Amino acid sequence: MQYTDKELRQKINEYKQKLSVTIVAHFYQRDEVFEMGDITGDSLELAMRTQADDADYVVFCGVGFMGQSVKVLSPKKRVVMPKLACCAMATMIDGFMYENAVNILNEAGISNENILPITYINSNAEVKAKVAQMGGLVCTSSNAKKIITNALKEGKKILFVPDRCLGQNIANQMNLKSCVIGDGSDLKESDVICFNGFCSVHQLFSVDDINFYRKKFPGILIATHPECDPAICDASDFVGSTSQLIKFIKDLDPEQKVAVGTEFNLVNRLRPKNTYVLSSTKPECPTMNETTLQDLYDVLKSIDEGEPLNEIKVDEKTQKWAKIGLERMLAL
Repeated sequence: MQYTDKELRQKINEYKQKLSVTIVAHFYQRDEVFEMGDITGDSLELAMRTQADDADYVVFCGVGFMGQSVKVLSPKKRVVMPKLACCAMATMIDGFMYENAVNILNEAGISNENILPITYINSNAEVKAKVAQMGGLVCTSSNAKKIITNALKEGKKILFVPDRCLGQNIANQMNLKSCVIGDGSDLKESDVICFNGFCSVHQLFSVDDINFYRKKFPGILIATHPECDPAICDASDFVGSTSQLIKFIKDLDPEQKVAVGTEFNLVNRLRPKNTYVLSSTKPECPTMNETTLQDLYDVLKSIDEGEPLNEIKVDEKTQKWAKIGLERMLAL
């Protein structure tokens, strides 16, 4: 039977009252799904806040690596996802590709003892575990600079996976030399060596878009996410993580115009006027938008029937090491 969105919201709310569940929704989710969240935020914030939650089930509306992060940090919780959506960036690297990247550094004359790997949280649990086993750790877009600053104290080369843009943007901010594996650079001459991964949504923004808005609205501010290409970030007035962008824009004078380079659903919710999407193409994450109210209803119904759909499982060894990688980050 097909229900209207209004009916689905009512039934979802009924399940929320009936079941021991907490619905968790990422900032990039569709508005109608985001509005159903008991806890909302960015990926690490959600994983950390659910640690203190006492519901039997975490229903995570987001993409796969985020559900894994909740399970890794809270292994005793039952984590289900309305949709097993996959972050495109996270799928660009797996354990085999990570090991291949390490081998490339070895072949360039950089031994494992001289490599300190850092993985962006936008990676699967297997990659987080392999990074931790080499003495590395996880970072987010908001703490990457702090993590890299601390890591450099060990005097090693930083292998940054999977997002080349975040790695290069942070290196630029710190006046470090960076390169991307495969770009022909001498790896031994770089401080930060980046895997060639990226966010397809944040690649939609261009310097032409920035020039268009600056010409159309003199005095406009440009705020972008560090997953954007370095040329975009270099031309921006503010660069920050999702949470940092929200705070920056919230603190602006309501009359101050700002064009924002990040995912559409978030930008669309920021404030009612003088906020523009920095792209002529709608920068909507296809996988974040896979989850619907129907999916949320279906997964709650499955919990009620005792056969939960899309439950997140992480094997014991991977869970152990991925958690170590996350805990090393949290300790800083």
